[in-house]
Amino acid sequence: MPTATVTSKGQITIPAAVRASLGLHAGDRVQFIELPDGNYELRPATSSVRTLKGFFGPWDGDPVTVEEMDAAIGDAVTDR
Repeated sequence: MPTATVTSKGQITIPAAVRASLGLHAGDRVQFIELPDGNYELRPATSSVRTLKGFFGPWDGDPVTVEEMDAAIGDAVTDR
């Protein structure tokens, strides 16, 4: 099992085998996800926004224009 040592600055070097398995490269970001049992899971935070397609289910409405989005944002801000 790969291990890493925490430096005095709180840094670690992710072992090469783990980086390869996660598809991590220099400059990539990772997320530390807290699990219900108190442990943490390390996940790459390198996904494209395209991976969110369908996340909220199918869209059955008409496309929204940028102007409509701007208006909705403006309405939300003024309602505060």
